[in-house]
Amino acid sequence: MILVTGGTGNIGRELVGQLDAAGAAFRVLVRDPTRAAALPASAERFTGDLTAPDTLTAAFAGVDRLFLLTPGIGTDTTAHAVAAARTAGVRHLVQLSSTNVLGDPMPAMGRWHHAREQIVRDCGIPATVLRPGGFMTNALDWLPTIRAGGYVLDPVGPGRLAPIDPADVAAVAALALTGEGHAGAEYALTGAEAFTVAEQVAIIAAAAGRPIAVRPAVTAQETVAARFPGGAPPALAEALVEGFALLRADTEGFRTDTVEELLGRKPATFADWCARNADAFRAGPTG
Repeated sequence: MILVTGGTGNIGRELVGQLDAAGAAFRVLVRDPTRAAALPASAERFTGDLTAPDTLTAAFAGVDRLFLLTPGIGTDTTAHAVAAARTAGVRHLVQLSSTNVLGDPMPAMGRWHHAREQIVRDCGIPATVLRPGGFMTNALDWLPTIRAGGYVLDPVGPGRLAPIDPADVAAVAALALTGEGHAGAEYALTGAEAFTVAEQVAIIAAAAGRPIAVRPAVTAQETVAARFPGGAPPALAEALVEGFALLRADTEGFRTDTVEELLGRKPATFADWCARNADAFRAGPTG
């Protein structure tokens, strides 16, 4: 039995769909049962919260493989999940981390993920660590300014990123959860093409059939404020500003061929993802 955490998020939804298509036995841990209504009928649903260890026992009972996705910037939820997994006798754990742990020096975003990885390494359960870079779905963070003013704020200028489709991350997770030979592996996952923000926006505009302007951000903090109108936690805001600075300096864009090597096919292109999600970008002022 496979247990999926984060099953209603961008990666989790894709993963449960792929597990369902493969005929795998799996269950999903959800905090809000109403958010799980659209999940496949084959998915067992357990209500629980990784911040509350006493809610996890039933969900983990009989589980031998775990997909672990823990949100936020802390480590408590990882520790709670690992403790429940050890008690339940989980034999393989697939953890979602980040390419930020590969930074030298390691940025704040990387240090948070590295601390979580260390908890998993120390627990004694054979694990596979997935380290994706930026997600294609992060482009949805631009919707507020696109819809309100027909533009995207660009804090990174010449910096390049090779975004990955969450469906490809999910495909690698499904492979590791249902196949053999992945215990102990650490996979850095990216898309095949590295883009500037302006290049990404041009692809979105073409798919949506509308003009979308790109405005250089006066400060990185301006972009954080646009993304979190209600304010971001200070530690997260500082980490995002640091990340923008590092990305601006990377004019080549870190990328790997790991997805193709594992899946035997090329990862989805950003144009593919934009074509599937074009409707989301069509509403609002046109520049």
